[in-house]
Amino acid sequence: MNAAEQAVGLSMTTKIAAVVNLVKQEFPDMKVDLKPWANDPSTRELVDPDSIDLAFHLPGWSRRCQARSLLLQIRLFRDPISEEQRAIGVEAVGLSFQGEQWRLSTVGNWQIIGENLPQAPVQSQIRQICEQILGLFSPPTATEM
Repeated sequence: MNAAEQAVGLSMTTKIAAVVNLVKQEFPDMKVDLKPWANDPSTRELVDPDSIDLAFHLPGWSRRCQARSLLLQIRLFRDPISEEQRAIGVEAVGLSFQGEQWRLSTVGNWQIIGENLPQAPVQSQIRQICEQILGLFSPPTATEM
């Protein structure tokens, strides 16, 4: 679901803003898009209501990133007892005008797969961003309080 639509309440809005800042720290040239999905019936059918989707666009194609855009999908789970939402995974996809170039899923082995992979330092930056996002959306456990 578009991040702009998920930004209800101070807590969620603050977390979405923190994700934007995490990406902008690593990739300052990227421009954020809080509404990456079109608002039409066919797209709405495919949108996951338990996710926060953000896109980041570079001014042009990046050789280092092997992409022009980065789509982040933060998959959420709402605990039925505490009612807290936490992240259960992050999907990062590098896109160009030719479509998907590479993909990283934090569910599994965190490998970046695809036809045109970003350079090694960029791969590390993307993994670090995903790790920080998971930490941001994970509520503290009872032992951490």
